[in-house]
Amino acid sequence: MLKKMLKKVITGCLTVALMLSLGTLVLAEDMPGPDGNALWNYISKVSPYTQWSYWPDHQGMQKGRAPHGPLHKVFVNKKALNSAKPPLQYGAIEVKENYSPAKELKAITVMYKVKGYNPKDGDWFWVKYSPRGEPLKAGKPKGCIGCHGTRAANDFVVVHDFK
Repeated sequence: MLKKMLKKVITGCLTVALMLSLGTLVLAEDMPGPDGNALWNYISKVSPYTQWSYWPDHQGMQKGRAPHGPLHKVFVNKKALNSAKPPLQYGAIEVKENYSPAKELKAITVMYKVKGYNPKDGDWFWVKYSPRGEPLKAGKPKGCIGCHGTRAANDFVVVHDFK
């Protein structure tokens, strides 16, 4: 009887472990690779960024500066928000809507943490989109890395300070 119970417990544990493992694989497969079009599909359809949160210390419309424009909103996914300290978790995404002084959406810029993509610069994949979601720049733009690189100790995040 003890042998049967032990077998059931072991089988149950293995089943749970397998399910968790497969669940992790499915979640990992849902995230796009470092590709501007695939990332846009993810942040606009699969997990719409406008339903995400703001950084706790950077809520709603904020004053900005070049090259992003005078006003912006920054949305972050759960992976970013749940990163208590740098470096952020892989899969973290920060989306910045860039506005004109008249509050007209001019561009959408994105930082996406992809494991092994660019270890030298925090593994960030960068994209600048038109307001309609067309990739204008993508990859490892020197301008993005140069500016955000001044905050490398904060994992390249400019608008939020980790404690």
